[in-house]
Amino acid sequence: MSSLDAIDRGIIRALRANARVSNAKLAAEVGLSPSACLRRVQLLEQEGIIRGYTAIIGNAAADEGIAVIVQITLERQTEEYFNRFELAVRRYPEIKECYLMTGDSDYFLRVEVASAGDFERVHKEILSALPGLARIHSSFSIRNILQSKRPKAS
Repeated sequence: MSSLDAIDRGIIRALRANARVSNAKLAAEVGLSPSACLRRVQLLEQEGIIRGYTAIIGNAAADEGIAVIVQITLERQTEEYFNRFELAVRRYPEIKECYLMTGDSDYFLRVEVASAGDFERVHKEILSALPGLARIHSSFSIRNILQSKRPKAS
């Protein structure tokens, strides 16, 4: 499967919104027969476009947490600096995602904390201690639009 068509994109969009949707309902949503839809989903899985399914767990403690997006700039952009930084980032469960970037920052991290005070600890004990840092820029999230309930259409 070399490129995604409108039906594949529709399947992916529907599964992102609800990965537990029945095949029959998914097929109806994207305009395919159930058997054709199932074949498409299986091809997307075999090609690694759909790599898995997950449950997003919500509870009072998780809902009160804060996601912090952290932009990291390294002192140097060499393989040695990248390798040292990436090895260090893997050690901390508070860092949920780490992306090597183009542009002004070398890395974007998504850090999950319980509170602003907890982020102060993470900043002091973890982020500031990462090897090769030149600059750290942090932004606190307000809410995750894709994991929030959708606003009702007017």
